[in-house]
Amino acid sequence: MSKVLAINGSYRNEGLTDQAVEALAEVLEEAGAEVEIILLRDYPIRFCLNCRACTQRPGAAPGECLHNDGMQELIDKIERADFFILASPTNFGSVTAIFKRFMERLAGYAYWPWELNGPQYRKAQAAKKKALLVSSFAAPAILARWFFGTDKQLKMTAKVLGAEVVGSLYTGMIAKQQHPKLTEGARAKIRLLAGRLV
Repeated sequence: MSKVLAINGSYRNEGLTDQAVEALAEVLEEAGAEVEIILLRDYPIRFCLNCRACTQRPGAAPGECLHNDGMQELIDKIERADFFILASPTNFGSVTAIFKRFMERLAGYAYWPWELNGPQYRKAQAAKKKALLVSSFAAPAILARWFFGTDKQLKMTAKVLGAEVVGSLYTGMIAKQQHPKLTEGARAKIRLLAGRLV
């Protein structure tokens, strides 16, 4: 059975990002996949210290962090997953702060000894996994992809994890409603995207 790990950086219970991730999970489970949703708002992850201790050991396995928090458990889940859903609303032109904190704690997926000018990604040569990206914007989605950093940050996260992005669900113009609902058009796209993942 395929294992899908959904990592959701939304702050709002039942907001549009939650709705999209849950709808994707339902379709994927109907197709026979096992889906686990991680709500970063409930996950105990401390800030990265930028000490790079996790980047010093060579090899394909992610390095270990000095923090003793929930990140190692999350890394273990990432390593066992076959596919990913990476989701974050767009706040101030970027992924949310909790998703960014998660991204920074993925430093252990890089090999970066002190003598190197830049990091080498541990999963660059690995068999590619697949990822779907999910975000929402106050602006029209097409403009938001060009002018905001969310798309680039979600793609970078997939790259670090050794995953190929096979599709995205970006919903725009959501600021006109206090409690926006997933449209039928978005639900139709979710069914299409789920087929690309598993």
